Amino acid sequence: MNKNTICTIVFIFLITAGQKLPAKENYLPIAVSNNAVTSAIINDQKVLFSFSGLTKGKTYKDIISLGFSFNTQTKETKTLAKLPDGLGRLASIAVTINNRILVIGGYTVDKDHSEKSTAEIIEYLPESNSYKIITKMPVPVDDTVALTYKNRYLYLISGWFDVDNVSLVQVYDLKKNIWFNATPFPGAPVFGHAGGIVKNKMLIADGVQVIKRIEGKRVYGASDENWMGTIDQADPQTINWIKIKKHPFKPHYRMASVGIDQKNLILFAGGSDNPYNFNGIGYDGNPSRPSSKLFGYDLNSNRWKIFKDKPMASMDHRGLIEDNNDFYIVGGMGEEQSILSDIQIFKLEKRKQK
Repeated sequence: MNKNTICTIVFIFLITAGQKLPAKENYLPIAVSNNAVTSAIINDQKVLFSFSGLTKGKTYKDIISLGFSFNTQTKETKTLAKLPDGLGRLASIAVTINNRILVIGGYTVDKDHSEKSTAEIIEYLPESNSYKIITKMPVPVDDTVALTYKNRYLYLISGWFDVDNVSLVQVYDLKKNIWFNATPFPGAPVFGHAGGIVKNKMLIADGVQVIKRIEGKRVYGASDENWMGTIDQADPQTINWIKIKKHPFKPHYRMASVGIDQKNLILFAGGSDNPYNFNGIGYDGNPSRPSSKLFGYDLNSNRWKIFKDKPMASMDHRGLIEDNNDFYIVGGMGEEQSILSDIQIFKLEKRKQK
């Protein structure tokens, strides 16, 4: 969320939608942050997708509606069509269900810096490089956590709706094309939190809460709450939430995260311990710094595990992708709030004990 007045810097780029670009190994065509990220199998190859986000100028004029793809085998990048309404978005999130690529919500920023949460869930169709709107959220949320269950259900946990956080858990049943509410999130309502799911167990960590209001203005602070939710296998509407021991670091904002079925692990990477406006400057007025932290919750032992730091410190993420023990982070912000074009690739390594 942006709450401060920032200078306008015009950043102009010309990219043709659908254009193949010369291989520049492990980079996007342009630097982008706060982008919705997912992956799918296209022609038997793993392809990463990035939609919308913030480019180098870091003003409302630098929010894009373009998408990009990156083939993990050939390293080929491609610029995709704009989202159907042409409006750039921040804090969208993307998921893949049955190899269907869905781009969810986000918020737009006007020239007066007013923000509006968007309701659309948009499917990207790779074969035609086009989109279609498949549904709208009953309560539009951005900066939410989106998790998939049984290749059928999409869970949206908490998030921001126009003027405040919500504790809703909204569920979309792709098979029946219906929405319903599941057991609400019992922690402090948050945005910019992170989470993952393995089988029917989801974990939600950190994020930003509204801690008080002064003369009608919201004051934001980090949430250090970590919650485990177990979906009732007979009733997807019922979630048994329990508060678990928090991870051993300061609470982080906009981490990359993913659930890893083979390891029974929910992994968190990067982020920042100083919540910030969309330009990377903290709500406290201080520049936010990215993290290289890498840690996860082991569902076998019900304990946190700390891994060796990832090679690059980064923040402002909306997804973490796992493929055959390789992990991918696409874009984001680096040191000094620089927008990244990097596609980080790393493996999990045990942290050496001192």
